[in-house]
Amino acid sequence: MAVDATYDSIGIGYSRFRQPDPRVEAQILAPLGGARRVLNVGAGSGSYEPTDRVVVAVEPSERMIEQRPSTASRIVVRAVAGDLPFEDDTFDAAMALMTVHHWPDIWAGLAEVRRVTSGPVVVFHYDTAVHAQQWLVTDYLPSMVELDAGVPSPAAVAEALGGGEVTVVPVPHDCHDGFCHAFWRRPEAYLDPTVRASISGIARSPARVVDEAMARLADDLASGRWQRRHADLLTAEEIDAGYRLVVAPTTKPPSRS
Repeated sequence: MAVDATYDSIGIGYSRFRQPDPRVEAQILAPLGGARRVLNVGAGSGSYEPTDRVVVAVEPSERMIEQRPSTASRIVVRAVAGDLPFEDDTFDAAMALMTVHHWPDIWAGLAEVRRVTSGPVVVFHYDTAVHAQQWLVTDYLPSMVELDAGVPSPAAVAEALGGGEVTVVPVPHDCHDGFCHAFWRRPEAYLDPTVRASISGIARSPARVVDEAMARLADDLASGRWQRRHADLLTAEEIDAGYRLVVAPTTKPPSRS
């Protein structure tokens, strides 16, 4: 089994900046219901793992595993989503949080997660079309859209898992979790290279492209152009930046031929 360890190179600073936001956390954990044994695939540094039940984390990157705090599950298996080393229906529920778009074979990964889970599967994902409309992308890093080639829609993820509900995960203006669009009302945060290092879409972009984009952002902030262009955001409490929660039921989907 080949283990893709992309985050061994780009997973720097995740434990510092990718802290759970309590509002997002409540939305993610609620669908787990009474599940006692939970699988967390692409678990990273352990954000949003429930502490009141048994969690088995699957993560290919040693760098990410090393950053797991003491509050995260100590049961960690180094593996990939497309080849899970568990028997059918081993888990009562499963989580896959901001990870599906990194899987080498997304469909195989989703099929495996469904295979080993008897109950609900909760996937924190994003709508690429809405993501592409956010100011960080449209104004400064349009090349990030190219990274989304082949990323399925939330509806397609739900279908692959046997159907389910897709809901919006709003991003509050003071979001604690430093994912890509968390700083939509705090643009100066993107000027910090340590913040950017924990955002995979930026970390995977060419350094020259990012440096040029951040120089323009710094200039726009200093001149007031950013503030004038996005005056509507300065008083907004939350926005829809494209983040979606897919909650799939217990129904097993038909095999993909």
